[in-house]
Amino acid sequence: MNDERLPGERFPALRRRGFLAATTGAAALALTGCGGGTDDKADSGSGGTPRRGGRLRAAFAGGGAGETLDPHLASLFADVARAKALYDKLADYGADLSAQPRLAEKWQSNKTLDRWQVTLREATFHDGKPVTAKDVLHSYRRIADPKQAFRAKASLEPIDLDASRARGDRTVEFVLKRPTAEFPNVLAAFGAYIVPEHAGDFDRKPIGSGPFRFVSFTPGRSAVFRRYEDYWDGAPHLDEIEFVVANEESARVNALLAGQVEYAHELNPTTARAHEGRGQIEIVRLRNSAMQAFCMKTDRPPFDDKRVREAFFLIADREELVAGALSGAGEVGNDLFGKGYEYYADGLPQRAQDLDRARALLKQAGAEKLKVTLDTSAVAAGFTEAASIFRDQAAEAGVTIDVKTGSKDSYWSDILDGGTLCCYRSGAMPIEAHISQRLLTDSTTNATQWRHKDFDALYQQAQSTRDKTERAAVYERMQRRLYTEGGFLIWGFADWILGTSRKVRGVETKAPANTLDWARFDKVWLA
Repeated sequence: MNDERLPGERFPALRRRGFLAATTGAAALALTGCGGGTDDKADSGSGGTPRRGGRLRAAFAGGGAGETLDPHLASLFADVARAKALYDKLADYGADLSAQPRLAEKWQSNKTLDRWQVTLREATFHDGKPVTAKDVLHSYRRIADPKQAFRAKASLEPIDLDASRARGDRTVEFVLKRPTAEFPNVLAAFGAYIVPEHAGDFDRKPIGSGPFRFVSFTPGRSAVFRRYEDYWDGAPHLDEIEFVVANEESARVNALLAGQVEYAHELNPTTARAHEGRGQIEIVRLRNSAMQAFCMKTDRPPFDDKRVREAFFLIADREELVAGALSGAGEVGNDLFGKGYEYYADGLPQRAQDLDRARALLKQAGAEKLKVTLDTSAVAAGFTEAASIFRDQAAEAGVTIDVKTGSKDSYWSDILDGGTLCCYRSGAMPIEAHISQRLLTDSTTNATQWRHKDFDALYQQAQSTRDKTERAAVYERMQRRLYTEGGFLIWGFADWILGTSRKVRGVETKAPANTLDWARFDKVWLA
């Protein structure tokens, strides 16, 4: 239901561009200069005795009037934060990107790694019904529906869902199409939430097993959820969590400064520096959280020629991009996802700008005086800045880039299949999950249009390899190919920056975006 008495009406200014931009004393605070302190540990993450009660208001960038609470369609960070408040997965990623049990109490494979038995913990949905093996199978079969484009579909591909069975109420036997050594990562896949067997009407009466239960939802404006007292992992400290949509970073930070929200997701580095250590709000930096990239469509001109892609790799001055687009709040990338994660191919030489080589490659490809459109948007911190910097870098190699700024509300859907070159980012996930969701022929979020059957076969080989060292060697082989001719120009890894009120406690400071303890509002309290 939509309750017009709830936050959309109490915070109408959050729907305006530039909320409070020049109308409050808080907004008049200088947004330039340096704040003190760069500690990983903010007061918002410090200890103390949790206090029960209160409503926390969290401001996120949203997806407009088309937003949904269907957890299998979760794509934006706001979607995921709402989904994890209402629902659970069988497993989720810890801070080290390893799979941690959630609704699954334990899992065990047979010797050949093609059958896995998952035992569910005792948990209930918000209507009081137990979470059962049938609910799990229903959820996975719904995600795998060939008529749908649910985010986790590619991740669940190794499972033979026709052959998989419930072995009692709390045991699921998953039959796999091939041996899969890292099956727990499948259980933790982005978007693989468990819903009741007879779930429906997700936007009006969603029922999950998560720490909060539904109160109201107005797409593009707000959602309110209330504590679920019988949550299997302990009832939340908060009475309620309210998600407020504020697409502009200035709207989020100024709402925080004015006391209209207590949590602001995704702040710019310049904003963080301006307020860090100044005492009015707390700044939380989640290190190495967000991959920053330009995405080249490999199935269409000019990027269907790998020489052009390599030229663009060599055009990028990564240090300048990190310094300019991220204000130094990050580190350079090397055109591979997952820097510092398990299986990352850190033995490849760090790529540096080489304009002479880039010009030579473009000449070989018949792409001298190349003109290309770069899609960007203010949808994410640093996107428009990165586009401008890269445009100037490309000009030095004789490439003309026309920067096109798109709508924040539709940017992610617009650039998935359209255009040729775009700004892109990703939160944390295991490298194998990044591959399965974005780089296989049937991946539903394959933004580079990278489709190669031999690459798919290597992924299946890696998944089927029991020995970890041998498996790592296959992943390295795949990454070497992406490094040479892939479509992701990954120039950096950004700190993920949050802002909180000084009275907020329990915000985890070590959890990269997309992991279990990021946006973990059931563990947060108001001092």
